[in-house]
Amino acid sequence: MNVRSTLLSTVAVLGVLMTAGVASAQAPAVQVIPTDARSALTGGLHDAGQLATNLVLEHSVRPAPGFFDAEALWGPPQTQAEAEAAQARNRENPPKYGPLALANSDMALSNGRLFVGNFNGFNAYDVTKGGAPELVMSVVCPGGQGDVSVVGNLLFMSVEQNRARLDCGTAPAEGDVNAERFRGVRIFDISDLNAPRQIAAVQTCRGSHTHTLVPDPADPRSLYIYNSGTADVRKTEELAICTDGQPDQNPDTALFSIDVIKVNLDRPQDAAIVNRPRIFADASGRVAGLWRGGAAGVASQRTAQTNQCHDITVYPQIGLAAGACSGNGILLDISDPQNPVRLSDIFDPDMAYWHSATFNNAGDKVVFTDEWGGGIGARCQASSPSTWGANMIATIENRTLQGRAFYKLPSAQDADENCVAHNGMIIPVPGRDLMVQAWYQGGVSIMDFTDPAHPFEIASFDRGPVQEGKLIVAGSWSAYWFNGRIYSSEIARGLDVLKLVPSEHLSAAEIAAAEAVRSDQINPQTQVRVSWADHPDVAQAYLDQLSRTPPAQAVDAAVLAHVQTSIDQWRRGALNRRAAAGAAAALTTAAEKATGANKARMTALAEMFGRRAG
Repeated sequence: MNVRSTLLSTVAVLGVLMTAGVASAQAPAVQVIPTDARSALTGGLHDAGQLATNLVLEHSVRPAPGFFDAEALWGPPQTQAEAEAAQARNRENPPKYGPLALANSDMALSNGRLFVGNFNGFNAYDVTKGGAPELVMSVVCPGGQGDVSVVGNLLFMSVEQNRARLDCGTAPAEGDVNAERFRGVRIFDISDLNAPRQIAAVQTCRGSHTHTLVPDPADPRSLYIYNSGTADVRKTEELAICTDGQPDQNPDTALFSIDVIKVNLDRPQDAAIVNRPRIFADASGRVAGLWRGGAAGVASQRTAQTNQCHDITVYPQIGLAAGACSGNGILLDISDPQNPVRLSDIFDPDMAYWHSATFNNAGDKVVFTDEWGGGIGARCQASSPSTWGANMIATIENRTLQGRAFYKLPSAQDADENCVAHNGMIIPVPGRDLMVQAWYQGGVSIMDFTDPAHPFEIASFDRGPVQEGKLIVAGSWSAYWFNGRIYSSEIARGLDVLKLVPSEHLSAAEIAAAEAVRSDQINPQTQVRVSWADHPDVAQAYLDQLSRTPPAQAVDAAVLAHVQTSIDQWRRGALNRRAAAGAAAALTTAAEKATGANKARMTALAEMFGRRAG
């Protein structure tokens, strides 16, 4: 892994580039992306070759009626000649669909219903019965990209494309200015799945690419939405609050801000923008205060200007949010959710476009992703740099971000597969930091980043390309852990359900401890702290991790044997208070000599046995 001195704040890196020259900002990548069995899977839409490692594909559900058409499959031109030919064809015979018109996007879970966004609307599936997800609702409402989140009987959906209409109509809203156009956040009442109703539509200047729900700590009946718009600014004639331009020419520009929308849950129809904070301003108040975009060195790729966030993930229980904001990763104080304040920012010249952010459960690490190429390019080939289009793992120390390492999918993909780091979330295994993640046609991968300087893969699932020899955009858009299973929204193929299986990297007890964590509502960009009940599976999970420790950090075998005996007694209902107290004492003593993750594991185990001792 490539741990680099250039994982710095924007101010610091600008100083480096201006005073030390570009060479000091570069270092060779050390991760080598190998060719493996995933690299040679055969192609096909629904009959592609598949390979699962330490995972099992339980169900694969094809797209809902009205959400698939072979004519909608699309791939970007690979050469100038291809682009010119495509333009000529489109002029002579306009296509039925635009790019990604029927693509699946992000997901949320509420009360046993899985909601899957789509550029054409959204679908809901019943996932309570243990079998394949059952379609229970489809809503056609075009506008892209259709990311969804849910609270109670309210569903929120992001809309950013000019074609979208206020009434969800399928005829595009045409022209530069159109009173029927909608770009922003829709709110639906889904109390009756047979008759969902749009009850509000909050217009924004740059549409809504993604959004994040933020609870109000002072009022449980209020909710904030952090809206991230990434499209062009609308004309003032269409929406009066909108003006474009750089802030030195137009201080009121809609660029360089996010939208904060307030929702009264008792009157969601009144939802409205209440703030557009300048979270990218520098200490002097200059609005365009973070990364200016462009190449940061001779070998660097071109990077995005920080005038927007692509994704914001909030962690209300620790009062923080992590923003993936085009040219920077940022850390926000959200203790006052209507007025977020930037605490820290981070930059790296190998991050073309900071795309998404995920905290670990402790809230002291963040995984940032880089969507190099926008998700439609083949960016995981053997020739692709291992620090481009990758994850960047950062730690949080004194509320300051510090970059630690890069991690990229460790499997070279072909030129006919779009692949880059994309959406994921934490798998709740006690004692470890595990993240399941989508890599488009690179498939689904699970990364262990417990040691932020040495992340590694522990499981994967992949298919071959949609069409061999031609890049057709498809693959896993989002891969999330929802109540014991991994759900993957496949752009073109539908919905996959995956199950973890024991392996050298993950024990049966660790899986059981994760599967026991349940929640009625999961919106992945609104993280909730996980806690585990005192249970033999949780204790065994910690012990399995201690037993897996490298020799240099090995735990005393007598302590391990003592604790194993105590866990076995606990399972049989034969663990008395004296035995529990003895196990707690042995672990407490051993923890005094341990460091890092092992110290935390021993301490957690000791506390668990201490509670059993009473």
